[in-house]
Amino acid sequence: MKKLHSRLFALLMLVSLFSSPVLAASMVEPVVPATTSTPSEPDPESVKAAMRDFRALPRKERKMRIKEAKKMFKEYKADKRAGKSTAETDKVLLAILAILLPPLAVYLKEGTWNNRCWLALILTLLFWIPGVVYALLVVFDAV
Repeated sequence: MKKLHSRLFALLMLVSLFSSPVLAASMVEPVVPATTSTPSEPDPESVKAAMRDFRALPRKERKMRIKEAKKMFKEYKADKRAGKSTAETDKVLLAILAILLPPLAVYLKEGTWNNRCWLALILTLLFWIPGVVYALLVVFDAV
């Protein structure tokens, strides 16, 4: 019983250490691009060519494309407000966290404390490796 309490205490200490906003902010360094131009910014000639092609379209086609673009922009804003992210870095960070703290990785992936989180916690406390494997399966949507 004493061993279980010490593992639980160690797990809670690690969670509090890694969930500290000051520590998290200090661990993340801004990425400075090597070139002066950003890759998301197209060159002016391709923009002019795209505008010429757009103006050459019939009026109905232009209206339809503008509606589609507005719809996609609204979906993007809604996803951004909801906190959804499609970046691959999220999966990589969750995978690293699944190795270090499996129950926390499962919780962050699921968004709520549910049966999967409890199972990850029990597996981690009793046997570390099965907890890590289970958390990795949950993070990569294999379970």
